[in-house]
Amino acid sequence: MKTYAYGFPRLGQNREYKKSIESFWKRETSKQELVSKIFQLEREIIDKYENSVDKFPVGEMTFYDNMLDTALMLGLYPYKTLEEYYDLCWGKSALELSKWFNTNYHYLIPEFPQDFSPSPQDSANKFKLLWNKPKEAFERYKIGAKRKSRSGGKGIPYMIGPFTFLKLSKGLKSKDFEDSLLALGAIYKEIIKDFPEVHIDEPALVMEISQVELSLFKQVYNEIGHSSKINLFTYYDSVDYLEILYSLPLQAIGLDFVQGKANLDEIRKYGFPEDKVLIAGIVNGRNVLRGNIEYYLALLKELSGYAKNIEISNAGPLYHLPISVKQEKFPPELSGKLAFANEKLEELKTIGRMVEEREPTLKNLEDFKHKIPQDIKRLKEKDFKRAVTFQERRKIQNKVLDLPLFPTTTIGSFPQTPDIRKKRADFRTGKISKEEYKSFIKTKIEELIKLQEDIGLDVLVHGEFERSDMIEFFAEKLEGITTTKNGWIISYGTRCYRPPIIYDDVKRKAPLTLEEIAFAQSITKKPVKAILTGPVTIVSWSFVRDDIPLPLVAYQISLALQEEVKDLEKAGIKIIQIDEPAFREKTPIKKRDWETYFDWAIKSFRLASSLSSPETQIHTHMCYSEFGEILEYIEKMDFDCITIEASRSRGDTLQYFKDINFERQIGPGVWDVHSPVVPEVQDMRQIAENALRVLPAENLWINPDCGLKTRGWKEVNASLKNLVALAMELRKDQFVES
Repeated sequence: MKTYAYGFPRLGQNREYKKSIESFWKRETSKQELVSKIFQLEREIIDKYENSVDKFPVGEMTFYDNMLDTALMLGLYPYKTLEEYYDLCWGKSALELSKWFNTNYHYLIPEFPQDFSPSPQDSANKFKLLWNKPKEAFERYKIGAKRKSRSGGKGIPYMIGPFTFLKLSKGLKSKDFEDSLLALGAIYKEIIKDFPEVHIDEPALVMEISQVELSLFKQVYNEIGHSSKINLFTYYDSVDYLEILYSLPLQAIGLDFVQGKANLDEIRKYGFPEDKVLIAGIVNGRNVLRGNIEYYLALLKELSGYAKNIEISNAGPLYHLPISVKQEKFPPELSGKLAFANEKLEELKTIGRMVEEREPTLKNLEDFKHKIPQDIKRLKEKDFKRAVTFQERRKIQNKVLDLPLFPTTTIGSFPQTPDIRKKRADFRTGKISKEEYKSFIKTKIEELIKLQEDIGLDVLVHGEFERSDMIEFFAEKLEGITTTKNGWIISYGTRCYRPPIIYDDVKRKAPLTLEEIAFAQSITKKPVKAILTGPVTIVSWSFVRDDIPLPLVAYQISLALQEEVKDLEKAGIKIIQIDEPAFREKTPIKKRDWETYFDWAIKSFRLASSLSSPETQIHTHMCYSEFGEILEYIEKMDFDCITIEASRSRGDTLQYFKDINFERQIGPGVWDVHSPVVPEVQDMRQIAENALRVLPAENLWINPDCGLKTRGWKEVNASLKNLVALAMELRKDQFVES
């Protein structure tokens, strides 16, 4: 039985991808050096594929994002240089970021210009093949294979499909969707005709698709399916209309049998056509637990009763995983139970061999023993509610905080400069004492408090200098969670993080943030906002044992945060921000599954803050997500203020809040912190004015759209001064109007 892997992480074992691109941004290396390094990483990935599986895609490598690459291929943006390419990523022309389906990977959203037309007769802004990326990548692959005297045939040109590209783009008029998809079909037909076989990702097929869209999809693939043998991949959920895919001229259909368990029910119902290959995604590409071999074999045995031709694959791209478990040290309970991307390839290789040889060479995963903790069993509905209503809390908090109109603040983190990272590394390796490290952190906090006061911010933060990462920091302080040394994965572009692994009951051993935040509050009369990472985000950005229901894990984290909130209140902290950037991300792809998810997600947030005093203003933060469809659920979280991304969308997101008559306070991000560009007051004012068209002035905060961890001090100082200047202008304007 053949094996087929895809989506291997491009980051590199030592984050060479990140370092090379960022070095180019800083003008420390040339374009030639960057291109050479990226293509070297591409060759290393191909070598891994060739040594592990029978088939794999060629051309997955990107200089930032594959959705952007697809937009450039199809002529949506003019670009000739890498500088122009990166301007669309993080410069003045930067595209919006959004979550890739229900994962923590972000993609750049292609946006169609207002005068775009799919018809060549109507406009100069139309689709055209400006860059044949698949052909270039395949030529590099063939040259490499020839150089290494490899017998070819394993590598298959890769591309994101036309349907997924259009579904995840924005700005296209609904009336033009049909013509656009058909126009794209013609271009894809031109691209794939040069290849005997192609790999096309169409994950949007697991969304809830209208009959009109489905009909268009059929029309396009009936047109292009005869130009090459197409291996069509879906993942992250199940496909609701497999029998439709069966009717198309496809060579193979890739299905996810991990996140898309209903795919098996569909196959039981409709069978599988003999003239097609079923690429069975059975190895979990989104969790680090090793698979159970007996389960794999039993599933493949059942599938073979329906499908004549089967190939074994991963379920979902492997870039959601770190590269290798080697050099990691885990608790004894996890010994032999974890597999990162390298090990998943080996798992595929072993399963393929076992199917042929029936030789159980891989140790089965031993069952964990887990019981529902007593503290979770005792929870009642009243435990998920604050005692005082939002309206009553608002009156109390206005008197206690006495903030000006358009209060200014930041999201939490400040630049993590090399000296901070070095001190943290020295402390972890024992080169400096705990006392010396703490003294260093306090000095940094003192400097930051003074800086914020001098700039004129109204609500201060302590800067999070002691935190390596918003998830990892909390994971290191909670029982039942372990962290990694080199388990990096990409969140977007070159931004990466190390997801913890939740493997046991989660409990708070001691205060998590109290010491640093209490110290910051002790040296200023202005309110200092405490920053906590919320339960939904911690479980979403961690790897969680799949034998424990996620709600139980989230509730345990909520109870730990609840203890932290009470300690912060005792220390005089009046504003506590519980970040939940993953709240939207974790939302199931299909709306029919939303109610179950939002029930426990909302309860998790509310449980963490349910015992807080009415004097305590509870904030939350969310970023780079589509909020419109879920605002009714967001409001049920019962916070007092929310900060959101609005800079790249120029404040357009706020229209959604007007539509539901949102009464709580909002801080729309007026500064895009993912770009080094210092925003001018007028640029930020445009976003604020858009906000004031839909929000009352008394509900509006002025803040960046996310944390400042990745920015430099020079741009931070300049940008914050402009941000405060904006607030001053708005207050003056409001005074004149009144």
